[in-house]
Amino acid sequence: MSKLIMNRRGLLRTMGAGAAATLASPMFFTRGAWANNYCNDPTASGKIVFGFNVPQTGTYAEEGLEQLKGYQLAVKHINGEGDGGLLKTFKPLALEGNGVLGRKVEFVTGDTQTNTDAARDGARRMIERDGAIMVTGCVTTGEAVAQQALCHELGVIYMSGLTHGNDTTGKDKRRYGFRHFFNAHQSGVAIAPILGQEYGNDRRAYHLTADYNWGWTQEESIKAATEALGWETVATVRTPLGLGDYSQYLTPVLNSGADVLILNHYGHDMVNSLPQAVQFGLRERQANGKQFEIIVPMFSELMAVGAGDAVKGIIGTQNWNWQLEDEGSKAFTQSYGAEYGEPPSQSAHTGYVQAILYADAVQRAGSFYPPEVIKALEEFEFDGMGNGPTLYRGDDHQCIKEVLVVRGNENPTSRFDVLNVVGKTPRDEVTYDPAIFGGELGPYEPNQC
Repeated sequence: MSKLIMNRRGLLRTMGAGAAATLASPMFFTRGAWANNYCNDPTASGKIVFGFNVPQTGTYAEEGLEQLKGYQLAVKHINGEGDGGLLKTFKPLALEGNGVLGRKVEFVTGDTQTNTDAARDGARRMIERDGAIMVTGCVTTGEAVAQQALCHELGVIYMSGLTHGNDTTGKDKRRYGFRHFFNAHQSGVAIAPILGQEYGNDRRAYHLTADYNWGWTQEESIKAATEALGWETVATVRTPLGLGDYSQYLTPVLNSGADVLILNHYGHDMVNSLPQAVQFGLRERQANGKQFEIIVPMFSELMAVGAGDAVKGIIGTQNWNWQLEDEGSKAFTQSYGAEYGEPPSQSAHTGYVQAILYADAVQRAGSFYPPEVIKALEEFEFDGMGNGPTLYRGDDHQCIKEVLVVRGNENPTSRFDVLNVVGKTPRDEVTYDPAIFGGELGPYEPNQC
């Protein structure tokens, strides 16, 4: 006996009873053929495993552990536990609060040690040993680029974490990699007008830059943005990752003729370098007839807390802030606070959002088959996640959304009240031509792990 069935693209097909019966086991339609042979196919393993690979030790461990909290909370909400968090505000939403495609999500965790090789090895273990269908997490661009390349090679989607360097969705972009976090170019575009307004167009800047690919692209982007204002770049000096004492790098600043120090540092690097720069008396100096200023182009709440009073008045950019008043930000802050007893950081928010976006894309695709999930993410427009209307751009897999400019709070009311939002640069103003960074996404069809 034959019967008509509807496939996921809405096309009617006639199949015999025996063939129709096989539909009880999910199969996935692509390029005119049924395909169900890909890395860690949940229909074969019986499990849906997400791999959360973050720094739990090393220079950026604090950010990594916060990110992990966000991932764990996302799994709870995907599986229908807790108060639902951003699932109450995310639009359009396909998830139903009962897992993904009706099945509960499990997860495994790894420690990248803030190290590129460890990140790659951890991702490989998650895929080959633990059966991860998706890997996510990082706090450096080096970690992101390494994991993204591996995941693309093995045919597993990678949803990056806190990677701010231009390379992730630029020259090193991959079809199987996606980034929600903003990049260094967008930081430069967002911060420049406020720097011009606050400090004028006649400035001489000295850069101290973390010596790895995030620092290089951050320096390049903020240098281009400030020089477009009319600022002169006096020097660009690279500093080792994880350095504790910056005195040998700060002493030359005093006699350089600069009147601005730009710290292209993140995590504990900035927590060490900013207070030391203040202790050197830089903020009390006059140079070139102007008050000396310090800028940290890329901020997080955890960095601001760690830097203490030194952060007061310092301008930078941020991906998200828990004090935003939109419904998504309020929902996530309430949910995270109930779970962990404190406000969330942008690291926790980014991890949470990336896990939700992947799960929802699977639900919309009706399949875990990577090419279909990728296509569900590409050119996906959404809102209600705390960053305003957002586009997951298909050309480079970069999220395009508004960028926050923040300043260290001069009068904090608590240890979490450390950054004030002083500007929101609209999405249209931080949109750029992806061709400026080069790179190729590569094919949709997956390899076999």
